[in-house]
Order: sequence, then structure tokens, then C-alpha cells
Amino acid sequence: MQINKRVEDSSEINIGIIGSKSLLDQTKETLKSFPNFKPIFGVIKPGTAITDLAIELMRDVDVLVFTEYHLYNLAKQSLDFTIPVHHVPLMGTGLYKSLFLIKNSYGLKRLSVDTIEEKYVKKILVELDEEDYEFKVFHNHSKPKLIEDIITFHIENYNTDGSIALTGIQEVSIRLSEMNIPNEWVTPTQQDMIVSLERALLATNTRRNKESQIVFGLINVDDFERVTEKYKSEHDVQLLKLNIQQILLDYIRQLDGHLTILGGEEYLFITTRGIFERETRGYKFIPLLQDTNNAIGITLSIGVGFGSTAAEAGSHARLALRQSKELGGNVCYIVREDKSVLGPVDITTHTQYERYDLAITDAQLLERAEKAGMSASYMTKLMARVARYGIIDYTAQELASTLKITIRSAHRILLKWMDAELVEIVGEEKVTYKGRPRRIYRLSFIMEE
Repeated sequence: MQINKRVEDSSEINIGIIGSKSLLDQTKETLKSFPNFKPIFGVIKPGTAITDLAIELMRDVDVLVFTEYHLYNLAKQSLDFTIPVHHVPLMGTGLYKSLFLIKNSYGLKRLSVDTIEEKYVKKILVELDEEDYEFKVFHNHSKPKLIEDIITFHIENYNTDGSIALTGIQEVSIRLSEMNIPNEWVTPTQQDMIVSLERALLATNTRRNKESQIVFGLINVDDFERVTEKYKSEHDVQLLKLNIQQILLDYIRQLDGHLTILGGEEYLFITTRGIFERETRGYKFIPLLQDTNNAIGITLSIGVGFGSTAAEAGSHARLALRQSKELGGNVCYIVREDKSVLGPVDITTHTQYERYDLAITDAQLLERAEKAGMSASYMTKLMARVARYGIIDYTAQELASTLKITIRSAHRILLKWMDAELVEIVGEEKVTYKGRPRRIYRLSFIMEE
């Protein structure tokens, strides 16, 4: 273990940075752009006790940053952090660079991946015009012998099908290179470092007052009655409920939160805003949704509420849960203090991230919407989803695809909107020589708002 303290700097914010020497050297260069930071470096070497190093640094700093995710994960399992803690995610230009190098040297047909989100890898492979590929991901990052297990994972995949190792851990890369196994160590670029340090700065400066703000979350099991139909006895149903409760308890523990069973297959959790923001990586990641689906085959709807009071946060959590249910479940949405909506809080979903307000300020528009049987919350969400594409002219088929509803439902909705003068027919589209032309509708109410 080695800690290097820099005390001659007149910076105002003490930041602890833990990582390997090579990444810390890179971080020192990036820190030149952050004069407010007074850094204390913790150098990781083989055999270093991560928890002891983190505890020692926490006494002297205001925020802690890990340069590698696996170090952050190991420390998080053993420690209850009393300060904001961040890690440098491998999701940007650094990951793109590593995949590009592998593509040039070996091709991207077969990969074995550890400590890097599968979604990010797939996204960049698409950008590199790769279609015929396959890769295996090391999922269990909580094992005590993490490094050895990951190395074995890569060796087995290389021996089986010649997979190229993509790792986020320097020690793994070194060991694989010693065995002449092709690999690429994904390191963050300076831009990745800058983004992470900016987040750390926000956590200790302008966002400091919101760190301890109470956050309410509501979790509802989607279509629980339908799920229980396949269970033959009440005993099996009770076991299912216990399994659900255990999974939720494990996740809420990561949020340092408190879980309460409300009944009716609904649960309430309470945590703080700072912890929730860090664990969801800025409202982009919530593994609970996928974990429950993979483990016991159920989906959840989650609503999270922020507020200046507990009553306000609880009310906003209920509004957020309603947004998740309206979208069909298996997502999480957030309603903030100003009643603006964020979501879905999950990078694994295929739904694009949205921001919109729950309130409509145009009284005439609201009156026409109610005439069409449309709530204000549904209308604002619809407006955000449609306007996001910059298109206001749709056929019924196109609108159905955009809103993820059936064509029959789209036709029914359009008829109501026409009666309320929310849309107008602006043309027709000829599909085939014999087929009936499709009407093109203009969503004029979006232009008005």
C-alpha cells in the first residue's frame, strides 16, 4: 500500500484517488484542469488491501474516486462510505479505442469481456459496423478470488474458441500477456477522466446540499396475479413472495436504504439522493429490473420521487410509478421536485431516455385533451416521445410503432383526437397498387404547446 499526499496545493476540495500507478499518472495530468481539487493518491499494488486503503483515505478527503470499477465494487461490498464515492466508467472513448485496436489486430468475431457493461460493448460494435460477432461476459463480480476467476474465464474462452480478452483490470491483462493470450486492457482516456472528475466536483460542491435529501421509491410487481397462475399451491406462491423480498432486500442494501412491504405486491424503499445518484450512475443503471427477471421470471415497475419534504417525495414516487405502469412495466421513472420526469432509469432497456414535465400550462389545450379522454400526464409524455423525433406527421401504423401500441389502438386514439381537434388529416400515402391509401395525420397540438 502506498499513499502519496500533495499538500502544497492551495485547492479547497480534498479528493482521494485509488488505482494502479499507470492510471494515477494519467489522472495527475487530467487534474491540472481542476484547480479546486487537492489530490491524495492511493497506489494499488498486488496484495494491497483495498478496504484498508479506502478507510485511510476517507479520513482526509471529501470525495473518493476509483480508477477501476472492480476496485470500487470490492470496496463497496465491505465498507459503508461516509463520503461521495465514484469510479471511472469504461463506456466512452477508452472502450471505443480498445475495440478498434482489437478489430485491427484480430477482428471482432469472438470476445470475452469482464467488468465492462455488455450494453456499451454492443453499442460500439454497431458503430464499428460489426454484425457477425459473439462474446461472453463475466458476470459474477462479487467472488472473493475475483482476479483468478476472471483469468480462468478468459483462458477457457480462448482455448475453446479463440476469444480475444477485453478486460478492465490491468493485473488481468498482465497475467494474460505472460501466457501469450491476446487481450486488450481498456483504459479511460483523458475525456473519460474529465467526465468522472466533473461528477466528483458536483458531488462535493453544488450538489452537496442534496446529498442527504430523502428519496422515496415504490416497487410494484407487474401482473402478479398472472404470474401466480402457474403455481399450483399457496405454499409455492408464498415462496415466490419470499424470493422477491430477498432480491429487493439485497438491492436496497446496496442503496444503504430501508425496505417496507406495503401489501398488494407493492414495496416502499427509502434512501438518500446522493447514494441513489451514484448507484444508478446518474439515473442510467438499475440492475434490479434485469436481476428479478433473470432470477424468478417477473418484471417490476419502479417509481422514485424527489422532494423538499418527505410528503412531497412520497407523492412524487406515486406519480413516477404511474409513469412506469403506463409504459407497460419493467422500467423505472423519476419525478423530481419540480414535477419533471426522468427515465427510464435503466440502460438495458430499449426505450430512449426521456425528460418532460407533468404539467400542461395551456388551459385550452388541456380542455381539448380531456375531451379526447387523455390525461395531462399521458399527453405530456406523448408529446415528449413524439416530439423527440422531430416528426409531427404520422400514419396510424407509424404512430403505433412510435408509441408501442397496436394499430387498432392507434386508429381509435386518432379518431378521438380528431373529434377534439387535436390532429388533422394533411394527406394520404399510397402503399401498394391495390392497397387502400393510408391517411397522414398531423399532430397539431404538439406545435401549439
